[in-house]
Amino acid sequence: MFLTRFQINPARRGARKLLSSPQAMHAAVRAAFPKPDDYERPGSRTLWRIDKPATATVHLYLVSPGRPDLTHLVEQAGWPTTSAWDTREYDPLLATLQPGQRWAFRLTANPTHSGRKTADAKETQRFGHLRENEQQDWLLQRAARNGFTVATQRDGRPNLRLHQRQTLSFKRGAYPVTLTTATFDGILEITDKDQFRAALSSGIGHAKAYGCGLLTLAKAQETTTGQ
Repeated sequence: MFLTRFQINPARRGARKLLSSPQAMHAAVRAAFPKPDDYERPGSRTLWRIDKPATATVHLYLVSPGRPDLTHLVEQAGWPTTSAWDTREYDPLLATLQPGQRWAFRLTANPTHSGRKTADAKETQRFGHLRENEQQDWLLQRAARNGFTVATQRDGRPNLRLHQRQTLSFKRGAYPVTLTTATFDGILEITDKDQFRAALSSGIGHAKAYGCGLLTLAKAQETTTGQ
């Protein structure tokens, strides 16, 4: 597995097109892997996420089974005069993960629930959770099956912050697609290393092709997310 960070130049026309359409970005990410098994293998798949850590700074993060070649993205949406992207092996980090470890994390996800559009509808559909408390509960309920718990703050609340909550609309071919997304920042504790490694390699939730599901880690700071 590999972890890649690519810096996007948001002033470029090609970048604006990619950032406005998860479908276009999905196609650009897919094009970075000429070999199909570098994009997806049993137990792991390519995941991506857009982060905006500061004004006019935009990063594309990738986790992938094989090493990507992002030359086409540099030409379309990057900074050709700087170091274009940084790719590192991910497996050494995965091998060190153990129950009891605490990590700061970020996850952009598509929190959904199943239901029927009308009372007499025969089939269930997926609907996006729109309220912040529903989105938070969605993650808390899925944590155990993905090998972690969200840490608790001193006031007893989950050490969790939601931001960039939005509803995206775009087209997949001729068909309209609507996605509800939210980005979660917080502190987690690993409970099951195998389930947790699977979550890092395969993603959490739906809409993984469209920038959702990628969980990334950083060294935990022992402060609350509300400070």
